[in-house]
Amino acid sequence: MKTSDKDIFERLRQGEKINPNDSQSGRLLEASYATMGLVQRMNNSSNPDEIRNFLGQITESEIDASTAVFPPLYINYGKNTKIGKKVFINFSCTFLDLGGITIEDNVLLAPGVKLLSESHPLSSSDRLSLVPKPIHIKRNVWIGAAATILPGVTIGENAIVAAGAVVSRDVPANTVVGGIPAKILRDIE
Repeated sequence: MKTSDKDIFERLRQGEKINPNDSQSGRLLEASYATMGLVQRMNNSSNPDEIRNFLGQITESEIDASTAVFPPLYINYGKNTKIGKKVFINFSCTFLDLGGITIEDNVLLAPGVKLLSESHPLSSSDRLSLVPKPIHIKRNVWIGAAATILPGVTIGENAIVAAGAVVSRDVPANTVVGGIPAKILRDIE
């Protein structure tokens, strides 16, 4: 079986670069538009159970009753997002999850946090390709307002990402990072 014959979503989960002329690339747009319908319905609700239900449909997983989401929340695909228990997602967060997003238990996402598991090559001749790399947010992490987590980043357990930070490298457990690009500011005892 040729690589291009394998399911495009499986190839993304495996970290494969997807070229714009891929025979299945149209499926990415179809899936995003289908997700947008559910996202709009979720974002028009103020009922916590209904919001979790819509998010569960988007992610094709059960969202625990201990998890709270304040819409709007923007997600381009959803099926590659995994959300743990006692997670709080504040207003206006954005998840681009074709590369995969895992949010473990007890995570706090402040308003405007962006989790971007997708990127493009630097070369202008290849820039329309999609490069997926998973994001992993470990237990007890707090990500401050308007912080951006870039593809391939793991945020270690108990870490704090300062407001406005742009995180392009893994964050060690029990540290505070901030700035652009984010750097370790201090350890947490």
